[in-house]
Formats: sequence, C-alpha cells, structure tokens
Amino acid sequence: MNFQGGRKGKKVVDEDGGLQAPIVLDHMQWSQEEEENAKEKAAENSLVKVQWEDQDKYEREASKYWNEFYKTHKNNFFKDRNWLFLEFPEILPEKRREELKTEERSSEHTKINSTNSFSHKNEMFEEGEKYWKKNYGGGSTSVQGYVYNKKQAKSLTDNPQGKNCGEELGRLESFPGSDATYRILEVGCGAGNSVFPILKVLCNTPGTFLYCCDFASGAVELVKSHSSYNSAWCSAFVHDVCDDALPYPFPDEILDVILLVFVLSTIHPDRMQGVVNRLAKLLKPGGMLLFRDYGRYDTAQLRFKKGHCLSENFYVRGDGTRVYFFTKDEVWNMFNLAGLTEVQNLVDRRLQVNRKKKVKMQRVWIQSKFQKPLLLSLNNPEETTERHP
Repeated sequence: MNFQGGRKGKKVVDEDGGLQAPIVLDHMQWSQEEEENAKEKAAENSLVKVQWEDQDKYEREASKYWNEFYKTHKNNFFKDRNWLFLEFPEILPEKRREELKTEERSSEHTKINSTNSFSHKNEMFEEGEKYWKKNYGGGSTSVQGYVYNKKQAKSLTDNPQGKNCGEELGRLESFPGSDATYRILEVGCGAGNSVFPILKVLCNTPGTFLYCCDFASGAVELVKSHSSYNSAWCSAFVHDVCDDALPYPFPDEILDVILLVFVLSTIHPDRMQGVVNRLAKLLKPGGMLLFRDYGRYDTAQLRFKKGHCLSENFYVRGDGTRVYFFTKDEVWNMFNLAGLTEVQNLVDRRLQVNRKKKVKMQRVWIQSKFQKPLLLSLNNPEETTERHP
C-alpha cells in the first residue's frame, strides 16, 4: 500500500465505534496483491449464507435490533462527527460557510505546525465554493426558499407561474420549519452524533432548520432528551424510509440538503433504490444529497466470519444489525437513476495504525455529493424543472 499525501498523528474514531488510531494515512493506493487478498477474504467469508428464515427475521425486525442497540449503548458508541463540515461544507448556507472558512483561515495563522490538516480542510471548502459559484453565479439569492443566481431569480419573479407557485406554497398547512429558508434533513440520525455538531454551528444562523429521523424510536428519544435539542430549530421524528406510504412532516421539494451518512448500508439492497428515489423528491431544485458509507473490502467487511453473509457484500453483525459494502459505481447508478447529478463520487481509502495494539486497519469508504438539477429555463414558462420518477 502506497502513501500519497496523507495526514499523520491525527486521532480518528471510526463508525464501528471506539477505536482511536494514533496514525492515520489518507489517500492510500492499494497494490494489486492487497486488492486480490481482500477479494479472497470477502469470497471466503461469503461461502456460508445465513438461512432464509433468519434473513427474513432480520428484515422484519430490523427496527427491533437497532432499538436494542441504542438501549444498550445509548449515545456512547459513536463519537460526534465533527469532521462533517470538513468533508461536507455544503451542509451550511453560503453565508455561514464563508464565515466558517474565514475562521479556519484565521486559525491557520496561529497553528503553523498544523499546515497539512488545515490545507486539506481549506481545499474541501474551496471545492464546495467553486461548485457553488459555477452553478449559482457570483451572487445568489432566494425566491420562495429556492436558491438561484440573480438572473434566474429575476426571471422567476417576472414569471406569473412563479407567482402562482408562491401562492400555492402559502396555502400549505404550517409544518415544523415552515418559516425557515434553509432546511436540512439527516436520515438515520441515531443518537445525534451529526445532529448536535450541526446545531452547534447553525443555532445562531437565522432562517435555518434541521430535520432528523430514525426508524429506531429509542434513537429519536435520545436526540430529543439531549440538553442541546431545541424544537425551535430542530425536529426529530421516527420514520421508516423504506415505507413509501409514510408521509414526511413537511412537503416535497423544500430541502436544501439531505445527509445520508452510514445509513443506506443498513438497508436491504433490494430496497435501496426506492429509498433514494423518495429522498430525491424531497430536495429543492439545486438541493444537495451528501453521502458517506462503507466501501467494498473495508476492514469491517473482511473481519466477518463465515455464516454472517446475507447476500453478496451484505452481512449481519452479531447484534442483528446489517451492513452493505458499496462500490462507487453502485452509488453513482442509484443516484443517477433517481435523477440526481454527480458533483463528487470517490473512494476514500485510509490506513489506520494503532502501534500500541499493533493493529493495522485498511479503511474504505465511499463519499459522494449529488445535486438535483436546476430549472431548465426560467425564461420560458412552458419549460419545466427536470423531474425523474
């Protein structure tokens, strides 16, 4: 495995909970031998499949297993995802993103010895800014809660159909966050390890609102009972994203950002596309879906013993919870079929080494950003927004 420009000495807590790695090397390239060894291990631990009756039980009782997980671990298993804004600056409204970037640059001058870490962080912010400006122009504005560049906004406000759309929105029944102009949904919020880092940044940002849901009622209760939870800027609710018939507590096409982090992997592969299709309908035109999850041949996959494999690259843990390991092509296909456009789709390979325990872990994650297409042409009332089933 070759090291290419990673960061050393940074402690990282992985999504499996608890393991702190004193050395983390980013942007690792696997050798052909390492790739072949990983494939062999995955093939070996997939030889013996879980019995069909047990597979059905894990599907039917999925919420029970996750409720038991949170009853046992409460909010002590996963660590807060303070890395969110580094990897996904798009979570923030444009103005707040600029402010946070300025704060980071200011801190950079006072921490000369941390050049690599800060330069990586600023590169992530720059990537988000370049994409934002490319698609929305130098100056953006909001019309009926949608973000457009100034030329688009003028066309919309001059368009009678745009006015009718606004009147229709005004007739909607009030819902949590209905007065907000920037709305985020985290799917699979768990005990709030993303929720509270986000709220810490957004609580002083006017016009923002955070929705978060989980199908484990115990997890939602943990979020609501947290000292930092406030219904004035956050709404936590129980929801099964696999059930298309279940309504969300807000209308379609009002979300600026959907956060889908280590969640889709817990869902049966046959149901993933339906989940992504439904979530895409919740986004505004121009809205972003931010995705991070387990990648193919991650250490977590290779550690499974025989008898835990449900289907190809889909496993059940000892506590009854399940996990799938993606390729970036699979991720691209799912979001593309849902009508979303790729902004970023990469394999994040890292080497975590714990010298004290003499443990080396080759982590593989998929990180992606997909956008709902903007209006095709706001100057022509007969042309409509791109829509996909």
